[in-house]
Amino acid sequence: MKTIIFIHGMFQNPKSWDNWIAYFTDRGYNCIAPAWPKHEGEPEDLRNYPPEGLGDLHLKKVIKNIEALISVQDEQPILIGHSVGGLIVQLMVAKGLADIGVAIASVAPNAMLAFDWGFIKHSALIANPFKDNEPFYMDLESFHESFCNTMNMADTKIAFEETATHDSRNMLRDCMGEEGHIDTEMPHSPLLFIGAEKDEIIPAELCERNAKAYSDEVSISAYKEFTNRGHWICGQEGWLEVAGYIAEWLQEHETYKYHTEQARS
Repeated sequence: MKTIIFIHGMFQNPKSWDNWIAYFTDRGYNCIAPAWPKHEGEPEDLRNYPPEGLGDLHLKKVIKNIEALISVQDEQPILIGHSVGGLIVQLMVAKGLADIGVAIASVAPNAMLAFDWGFIKHSALIANPFKDNEPFYMDLESFHESFCNTMNMADTKIAFEETATHDSRNMLRDCMGEEGHIDTEMPHSPLLFIGAEKDEIIPAELCERNAKAYSDEVSISAYKEFTNRGHWICGQEGWLEVAGYIAEWLQEHETYKYHTEQARS
């Protein structure tokens, strides 16, 4: 039974993967969705009672935890990550720790930027250096504008109440620094990038540019864009289409890797 590790992004925790875990478990995968440090528990509790030291959380700590989880698996897992979780997937693939990686609406490595107003505005609000280590406190209006811009407010409210958390500004700051560096010219296991057409946080064109930055001719780096989706692509109406596409892609490339390995042996 192949293992999938789902890696959430900022302002989320494992609750955001509940539907995906059910979907891929039904297809025979062993599914794990770890919480980042300071993100364990119910999102409502995390919003009402922000964990002490949340603002001090850094990308390096999350990476260390994911690496530790990977190290106790019987074989290299498939990694699926959203947003900052997508960048963590890329970092693990670069370290040779993932069998296959899927990066959904992913933060790009190497301080790769998009000259898009939504991207610039939201990145500046979160990374604001004048806020030091004060956490970014997510509220319903901000969640609607940044995550759920293609949804009505009623559906956004449900998504917010069920999954939204506050977060450390240092996570995004670290993504833009040395911790977020990847040599995209090196060989790597198969990578699939998913973009959302109307994403206000990670523009689709940045996702596509991210995928094309991987230049090794032998390795697989694919890109797929879904229309009328925002950053909440994993939870909004139509998420089944996204999960289904990924499931087919995984099956295709698991088979490809198996036959390639058999030929080499």
